[in-house]
Amino acid sequence: MGRHLHFDCYSGISGDMVLGALVDAGTPWTQLVNGLKRLQLKGYHLRQRNVQRGALHATKVDVIIRRGFERPLPLSRIRRILTRSTLPAPVKKKSQEVFDRLADAESVAHRVAAQDVHFHEVGVIDSFIDVVGGVLGCHLLDVTRITASPINVGAGTIQTSHGLLPVPGPAVAALATGIPVYSEGPRCELSTPTGMALIKTLASEFGPAPIMKTAAVGYGAGDLDPEGWPNALRVFLSESPVHQELPTDRIMQIETNLDDLTPQAYEHVMDRLFHAGAVDVALIPAVMKRSRPGVILTCLAPCERTDAILDVLFHETTALGIRTHEVPRHILPRRFITVKVHGGTVRMKVATLGSGTEKAAPEYADCKTIADRTGIPLKTIMEKALRMYCTERERRRTQ
Repeated sequence: MGRHLHFDCYSGISGDMVLGALVDAGTPWTQLVNGLKRLQLKGYHLRQRNVQRGALHATKVDVIIRRGFERPLPLSRIRRILTRSTLPAPVKKKSQEVFDRLADAESVAHRVAAQDVHFHEVGVIDSFIDVVGGVLGCHLLDVTRITASPINVGAGTIQTSHGLLPVPGPAVAALATGIPVYSEGPRCELSTPTGMALIKTLASEFGPAPIMKTAAVGYGAGDLDPEGWPNALRVFLSESPVHQELPTDRIMQIETNLDDLTPQAYEHVMDRLFHAGAVDVALIPAVMKRSRPGVILTCLAPCERTDAILDVLFHETTALGIRTHEVPRHILPRRFITVKVHGGTVRMKVATLGSGTEKAAPEYADCKTIADRTGIPLKTIMEKALRMYCTERERRRTQ
């Protein structure tokens, strides 16, 4: 398990701010420069310098361009440049995801197909270095978990080659879908498309800073230096773990006490809750007031599905009050692997415990479907699926 990096985007985010913050937090400069040479791009060099933004001291990383590309680059050319590079495979993969997101955003902004988007000569080398440098910097710091605060996009308007546009511009607005953003501070653009594409690709969670043991804090400066405003990106880097730390997330625990709902309704209520987005539902027997038997209905759901869960409980049960708690949850990394058994295929949910240890369980719904269709006992299908998974795992280990 690697280190945790949290981005504090109180003044937005851009590609050069990401590079500066990572260098300020301890990314080895020589390794970063030499690693970027593996892109086999020429016509530029990197420079780092100490600057001040408001009351903050920060690192500014500049991409000094001597010459650019002769014509605009399509996404296919960018893929070829990344593919032929000798960068580590995870860095190439993540970098390509960032450029794919940038192309999708530009296609929405300009109403063209993503494959027809061209990255123009002005700034295209900057984009390569900012994107790949940001991904490579995280790789060099052994970062495996990235979180981010809500992102300040700025305010006002910006002058572009397409005319006057509101902040955020169309590409940033397209990239902002699905993540929390806000507008505060000086009337200028604080978040760029490159910065937004980077953080949307790298970060797994957005919200307040989680609990972490900080080993380093870095500040990366942007080009703009508005009067009285500390225009920098701040990052918090965790200590190197001495033992494996389980990933955590935040989830809503929603529960209510029921002692006057007909038991025949429970199955229907549970089905509706799962349909509304609950990830788990439980009915816990309890003795209520006046010694009446009842149940505590409790469910877990993503925070964004809270309103949908409450709506089901208020409409489908006799509850007049519902308790909600946002709680941390430790989770095991998991993935799905499909195995073949007589009568069909079964998805196996595989969780990683660390040190190569795994535990796996067949998906009940897949096994039940096969059992209903073939007449084979459900227990037999589940046992066969588990044996097939173990056999496949051993085969992969010996290859």
